[in-house]
Amino acid sequence: MNGFPGFVLRRLAGAVITLFVLSVIIYVVFYVTPGNVAQITCGPRCSPAQVQQVAQQLHLDDPLYVRYWHFLQGVFVGQDYSTGTSVEHCAAPCLGQSYQTGREVTDIIWAKLPVSFSLVLGAMVIWLLLGVGTGVLSAWRRGRLSERVLTAVTLAGVATPVFVIGLVLMIVVCGELRLLPFPQYVNFTDDPEQWAWNLLLPWLSLALIEAAGFARLTRSSMLETLAEDHIRTFRAYGVGERAVIARHALRGATASVIALNAVTVGSAVGGAVLTETLFGLPGIGQELVRAVKVVDLPVVVGMVLVTGFFVILANAVADILYAVADRRVVLA
Repeated sequence: MNGFPGFVLRRLAGAVITLFVLSVIIYVVFYVTPGNVAQITCGPRCSPAQVQQVAQQLHLDDPLYVRYWHFLQGVFVGQDYSTGTSVEHCAAPCLGQSYQTGREVTDIIWAKLPVSFSLVLGAMVIWLLLGVGTGVLSAWRRGRLSERVLTAVTLAGVATPVFVIGLVLMIVVCGELRLLPFPQYVNFTDDPEQWAWNLLLPWLSLALIEAAGFARLTRSSMLETLAEDHIRTFRAYGVGERAVIARHALRGATASVIALNAVTVGSAVGGAVLTETLFGLPGIGQELVRAVKVVDLPVVVGMVLVTGFFVILANAVADILYAVADRRVVLA
C-alpha cells in the first residue's frame, strides 16, 4: 500500500516484529542466567528431592524453546498451572505466575501500572512545557545574558542524575521549607488533588533532566529555521518577531520534538525505576527491583516485556505523528 495508510501499516507491522524479537531476547537472556531457580524458589532448607519437585512444577527441566512456546501460548490463549492439589487457569494474556507469591504476573502488572503511568505521563507534560518553553526563549534571546544562563542551566540538567535531583528536592522542599509532604501515592479516583500534590516532586525529579534535552533541541531547530530564506521574507514583509517565532520557527521544531519525545518516554521508563525507588512509589519500577532481588523470573520477564511494549508503541506513534507533521516522511 502506498501513501499514509500504507506508511501506518508498515510502522505497525514493524512494531509487532520488533516486539516478537524483543520477547525472544528477553526470555533467553533471563532464563539462561546462572543459578538454581528451583533452589531459590524453594528456600535454603529444602532437600534435593523437594528442589527437584519444585523444578518439575515450574517446568524448569523442559528445553528452553519448549518453555518459550508455552509462554507464547499463555500470552495468546492462556495457560493452565498445577498447584499440586488443583489446576488453575491463567487467562490470556498470561505472562506466567510469580515464583514467590503464586499470583499471576498480569495481575501484578495491572496493579502497578497506574502508579507508573501517573509518574511518566505527568512528568512528560512538565518536561514538554519546560523544555520547549526554555528552548523558544533561548532562541529568541540569542546572544544575550539570559540565553547564556539558560544554556548553562540546561547543560547542568543533562549532567545531573535523577536521584541527585530527587534527593535535593526532598531535602529542600519537604525537609527544610516544608512546602510539600513527603510523597505518598494516592489514587487519582480517591483524591485528585492529593494525587497531584504527592506526585509533584517525583514529576519534577524526572522532568527536569529530560526537559534539558528538549530545550537544547528546540533551540537548535529554531535557530536553524530562523536562518532560512522564507523567515527573512516574512520579516521583510513586516511580520512581527513574535509571530515569526510562534507561527513559523516553532512549527519547524515540532517534528524533532515529537521524535525526541518518543525516545524520552523510553528513557523515562528506565528513570522511573530510580524515581519510584527513591520516593517509595509502588509502581512497576519498585516491583521490578524486588523481583530481581528474589530472582522471581516470571515477574521480571513480564515487566521488562511490558515496558518494552510501551516503548515500542511510543516510537510507532511518534513515527506516525512525525509523518503527520511532515508528509515527506511518508515518501521516504
